[in-house]
Amino acid sequence: MNKISITGANGFIGNFICKYLASRGKIVHGISRSKIKSSKNENIKYSIVGEINSNTNWKKLLIDCECVIHCAGKVHDSNKNELADYQSVNIDGTYQLALQASKLGVRRLIFLSSIKVNGENTSLGSPFSFNHDAKPKDSYGLSKYMAEKKLWEISAKSNLEVVIIRLPLVYGYGAKGNLFRLMKLINYGFPLPFKLIKNKRSLIGIDNLADVLFHCINHAEASGKTFLISDGVDLSTCQLIKYMATYMRIPVRFFPLPISILKIIGFIFGKSNEINKLIDSLQVDSHHARKILNWIPPVSVEEGIKRMVKGK
Repeated sequence: MNKISITGANGFIGNFICKYLASRGKIVHGISRSKIKSSKNENIKYSIVGEINSNTNWKKLLIDCECVIHCAGKVHDSNKNELADYQSVNIDGTYQLALQASKLGVRRLIFLSSIKVNGENTSLGSPFSFNHDAKPKDSYGLSKYMAEKKLWEISAKSNLEVVIIRLPLVYGYGAKGNLFRLMKLINYGFPLPFKLIKNKRSLIGIDNLADVLFHCINHAEASGKTFLISDGVDLSTCQLIKYMATYMRIPVRFFPLPISILKIIGFIFGKSNEINKLIDSLQVDSHHARKILNWIPPVSVEEGIKRMVKGK
C-alpha cells in the first residue's frame, strides 16, 4: 500500500499536487467528479467518482491506498449564504470518504480546510494560531469546521490518522478568484485607489503547499494535528499588486481613497466581500507547523508570484 489518492484532481490545487507528488516518486491516483485528465506520467492514474455527497462510493478508488489528500469541495461563493449550499459536498461527502477509507485500512487522510474556520480577519499583527478557537463567520467556513469535526469523530473510532491543513489564500499559475481579478485590474493600467490600505495578509504558494503536503504524508508527528500554513511573509494589498505588476511588466500607480468610500462602493455594487479582502488583514502563524514538520517553504514569495504571473 503506497498509493496516494487525491480528490479534486481537476482543480487548481489538486492537479498541481498530483503532478508534484508524482515528480517526487509517489504513485498517484487522481480522482475527480467528472472529466478524466490524460497523463504521460506513468506514476499518475486518473478516475471519475461522480458527484460527491453522502451516497458516493469511494471503495474501488481507495483499494491499496496509503493516504488520501482531500482537496475536493464546494468552494466559497459570496452568493451562497446558507449551510445547505455546502452541506452535501463539504460535510456529507467528506464524512463518507473518511468512513469508507477507515474501513478499507487507509492509513492517513489529509484534509484541506480553510482559515475561514478561524474567522474572516485579524487585527494587524495578531495572527491566528493553531490553538485559537474556531470562529467561522459564514456558511462556507462553518461547513469546513463541521467537516473537521466529522473527521476527528471517525479517527477516534478507527485507525485512520487525520491531518487538518487550514489554508489561507493559495496562489499560483491557474489560480482563479480575487487573484485573477487583480491581475486583470493591473493589466488595464489604471491608477488604483488602494494607497491608504495598510493591511497584512498571509498567503501560501502552490509550490509550498505541495511541499508541506509531501511532508505530511509520512511524518509521524503530523497525525492528529491541525496546521496553519503560509509562506511566512505577509503582504499588504499594495505589496502584492506591486509584485504582480513587476513581473507583468506593467507600471502601477496608487492614489488615496478613504477606506469608508471603498466599502460604500463595494456595498453598492454587491462586492463587499471582495473589497473586505483587499482592505482587511488576515494573518496566520505557521511556526507550529514548521516546528512539528521541520519544514521550511522552499519557494520565496517573490519567486512564487513570478511563477504565477509567468505561467510556470
